[in-house]
Amino acid sequence: TDGVGTKLVIAQQLDKHDTVGIDLVAMVVDDLVVCGAEPLFMQDYLACGRVMPERIATIVGGIAEGCRQAGCALVGGETAEHPDVMAADSYDLAGTGIGVVETDAVLGAHRVLAGDVVVAMSSSGLHSNGFSLVRHALLRAAGLSLASVVDDLGTGRTLGEELLTPTRIYARDCQSLIDAVEVHAFAHITGGGLAGNLSRVLPSHLDAVVDRSTWAPGPVFGLVAGHGGVAPAEMERTFNMGVGMVAVVAPGDADKACALLADRGVLAWVAGEIVPGNGAAHLVGDHAPE
Repeated sequence: TDGVGTKLVIAQQLDKHDTVGIDLVAMVVDDLVVCGAEPLFMQDYLACGRVMPERIATIVGGIAEGCRQAGCALVGGETAEHPDVMAADSYDLAGTGIGVVETDAVLGAHRVLAGDVVVAMSSSGLHSNGFSLVRHALLRAAGLSLASVVDDLGTGRTLGEELLTPTRIYARDCQSLIDAVEVHAFAHITGGGLAGNLSRVLPSHLDAVVDRSTWAPGPVFGLVAGHGGVAPAEMERTFNMGVGMVAVVAPGDADKACALLADRGVLAWVAGEIVPGNGAAHLVGDHAPE
């Protein structure tokens, strides 16, 4: 069970609601797949100040599209109207997913071995975490407009469009990896950042060492850091910094994993390795230039 968080504030300010359902599905199914589970179905819960049928249809259409991308079914949901509790134009969104995995196929820290390789999968942007900080840094501190085109992003899109980029859904990509290579663990990089989430799938006697120089985070992260004066450590605790999912695979399968993901349209690379330690993930070096 998860939600989209304050990214919804951006959607409501722009009156653009067709992608937040994709974000919702991503946040749920990609938490399921980290244990090796195949997502089967989802249910959604939408609370609003006033039922606006056209808007709700748009939101639910995004959830259905997310389920299509994830290969699961949207089997139902609930829309609750809360007048006098929520503003008429306000809404919140949550969802619950169910997946299945055989007991002896569950992935996690118990499978991770010294010498395993950390394969990083690129994110589509900010995904759905850290938007309270994003709004503070870009909209309040820097005074940027959601309707403005920010040259530093290099996309020609407005800031609002950039911030509403849908969260990438990795469920099918991870399932394909499980079928083709020896995967020991996945880490979905959400709140807590790369180190915080990767450490959750490490046994107490092993560490992960990840080399920042193997990737460039993307312009939107530099925009937030620069305009908001956000320290690097806080950026890495809050945002995915360009890595949305990590697979820990057997060393002989790293190249095959990267090639398979590339064939599926997911940029992936060897970012680090598993070494003796005490259950922590360490980021070393500096990020590559854009």
